[in-house]
Amino acid sequence: MNEEKIRQYGDELFDAWRERRTLQPLLEREPDITLDDAYRIQLRYIERRVQAGEKIVGKKIGVTSKPVQDFLGVFQPDFGQLTSGMVYQEGDVIDLGSLIQPKAEAELAFVLKHDLRGPGVTAMDVIRATDYVVPCFEIVDSRITDWKIRIQDTVADNASCGVYVLGKTKGDPRKLDITLAGMVLEKNGELHSTGVGAAVQGSPANAVAWLANTLGELGIPFKAGEVILSGSQSPLVPVVDGDELVCTVGGLGSCRVKFAGRSAV
Repeated sequence: MNEEKIRQYGDELFDAWRERRTLQPLLEREPDITLDDAYRIQLRYIERRVQAGEKIVGKKIGVTSKPVQDFLGVFQPDFGQLTSGMVYQEGDVIDLGSLIQPKAEAELAFVLKHDLRGPGVTAMDVIRATDYVVPCFEIVDSRITDWKIRIQDTVADNASCGVYVLGKTKGDPRKLDITLAGMVLEKNGELHSTGVGAAVQGSPANAVAWLANTLGELGIPFKAGEVILSGSQSPLVPVVDGDELVCTVGGLGSCRVKFAGRSAV
């Protein structure tokens, strides 16, 4: 795909994000779009957000579970960029009016104390480079109409990233078994789902190592202080006005988030 089209689709996604509206799936418009094209579109979209005043503060890993990979027809995770405009802290109320068609997922976030550069990064390297982990929610949000996405659509759309919420309880991954630690997700006080770290590429640390190596081949390091969202341990949860979600990780603690207002779709 030529550079003109890359910029066109990246700009369209930026405009859709800014105006809270959706676009026809890119793959329907460009049947020959490749995964490399999609990542180049993502970079253009993020470039526009940075030009608008945001900063890149981390990365997110998506498509870590086999059912999602089977649905999208891909057999490796994908990734997107986290920006300063996406960050919420536990106790904040998320305004659904700022989102289009949001769904929540619970996962583990890694906050780095050292730079990490691939290739050759192992899960143990990830653990050593991590300052702490926290339970978190990612609120995914697609700029593609009706979530009619294939892998090229979600990658171009920054891995369908919306906003994210970090819990307050910090854990040391050298002392916490993040692979076997269970996760319980409650919605409005009732059990919604359960999960475990091993569902994410065998361990959340494996997913983070994969991304460090993937980006390292592109000359992009993880930097100290960055937040890395390691991939969902729960099914997607649609959210509406008044909903409250709590995810609890065994041996670590909880993250709680509330929602108010009405999304664009």
